[in-house]
Amino acid sequence: MKVIIHGTGVMSSILKEVIEKEGEIEIAGFADDFTNEKGDVIVDFSHFSRLPDMIEYGVKNNIPMVICTTGYDEMVLAKIIEASTHVPIVLSSNTCIGINLMNEVVSKIAPQLKNFDIEIIETHHNRKVDSPSGTAKSLYNIINDALDNEMSLVRGRSGLHVRDKKEIGIHSVRGGSVVGDHSVIFYGDDEVIEIRHSSTSRRIFANGAIKAAKFLLGKKPGLYRMKEVLS
Repeated sequence: MKVIIHGTGVMSSILKEVIEKEGEIEIAGFADDFTNEKGDVIVDFSHFSRLPDMIEYGVKNNIPMVICTTGYDEMVLAKIIEASTHVPIVLSSNTCIGINLMNEVVSKIAPQLKNFDIEIIETHHNRKVDSPSGTAKSLYNIINDALDNEMSLVRGRSGLHVRDKKEIGIHSVRGGSVVGDHSVIFYGDDEVIEIRHSSTSRRIFANGAIKAAKFLLGKKPGLYRMKEVLS
């Protein structure tokens, strides 16, 4: 399998190192901007501003894509969805196994805790540009779906008002070299349940992205998630 790595930042460099160490996959390109790179799949750890050009290149050259970049807007999401009608795409804000298991856990317990207050806290290093994280937003969407989409999102809290029972708060913390920490906390009367995942190395994201790339080989056009990759 020949992989084109889109992006030359920290995460892309780690992915490159992991692939080179394993020796099972060939790197066909390592770039921020494509010229004439050819490969079996594009794995993207770039910047959201670079996504439109990458999507256009992937569709034009009929190359499947694993998109791990976050921070894009609804317009770019629409481009991703449209592109998935032409080539298979795995779209994931977090490719590590633990977070995807956490998604499954919170989706199952949220309906059992309807009377609990739900808060999401995410912590990342001081160089992360988007807040809240893509993973935190995914956790919110998963919980909201499990609760019949009756909840509303509150990003941080300020001012003077009582918490609404239909709110889910997301709080972003930035500092130091924290790779990634996500907590979903269910606050009930006289009890608290916390589901937490901590990433101590970026290698887990690289390993998950490689699984996603292998998953795409031979797949029909469509928009896939890590849940399908890991099933």
